[in-house]
Amino acid sequence: MLLMCIALTEISVKAQTSFRKVTNEAFRRGEKLGYRIHYGFIDAVNAAIEITPENKQFAGRNTLHVLGTGMSRGTFDFFFKVRDRYESYIDEEALIPWFFGRRIDEGGYKMAQDYAFNHFQKKVTNKGKTYDIWENTQDMISGFFLARTMDLGSFPEGHIFSVPTIVDGEMYTLQIKFKGKEMVKTDFGQIRCLKFVPVLQKGRIFKKEEDLMVWLTDDKNHIPIRAKADILFGSIKVDLTSYQGLTNPIVWK
Repeated sequence: MLLMCIALTEISVKAQTSFRKVTNEAFRRGEKLGYRIHYGFIDAVNAAIEITPENKQFAGRNTLHVLGTGMSRGTFDFFFKVRDRYESYIDEEALIPWFFGRRIDEGGYKMAQDYAFNHFQKKVTNKGKTYDIWENTQDMISGFFLARTMDLGSFPEGHIFSVPTIVDGEMYTLQIKFKGKEMVKTDFGQIRCLKFVPVLQKGRIFKKEEDLMVWLTDDKNHIPIRAKADILFGSIKVDLTSYQGLTNPIVWK
């Protein structure tokens, strides 16, 4: 990929700085999660998130290549075609992104983004524009994987996690509120979960700040089991359909 090669060459190591080292017992290369996305009563999209075997180096640092894809299915594909691809190259030790790519094709709406991060200089570049970023800034994917490494179930209900994030060229503090523990009924049986509510920006897709709920397994993996969202034009539900390559056993009921 030409843009990625450019990103690699643009990283300057002259302004050397030390990076944090995050303890990660939640995921590893080879993990792959499959999902079914419902729009109302329609099985609309098949999606997958995987950590590929690849180990590409940025500024001499090892990375985890996380790839997320979504493709519409059945009759929904005829009326509203979805072909989405997200990827992030995440520093294996610091869990910060070095490259983030986004390709969206949803019902004719298309978007392409390529974010080249330079954490030495606290900059990110996309389509010739350079933005200032904060220390340990995350992208849409890496922030979630960072959260999975935390001891999420040890915090009191109502605790808010804050993650510095860049989305569409804007820096903001993503806040995620812990809503407690729940048993969730799935295709695999009852699974003990932790429930979270990201505090989202109003006025884009969501009606209110707390219209998205996410359930993660209450174990060391912290994989997403289910998500529900009330959006301006309906509701969406996401369910786990397959998993492989997990680092730890799933804790059932």
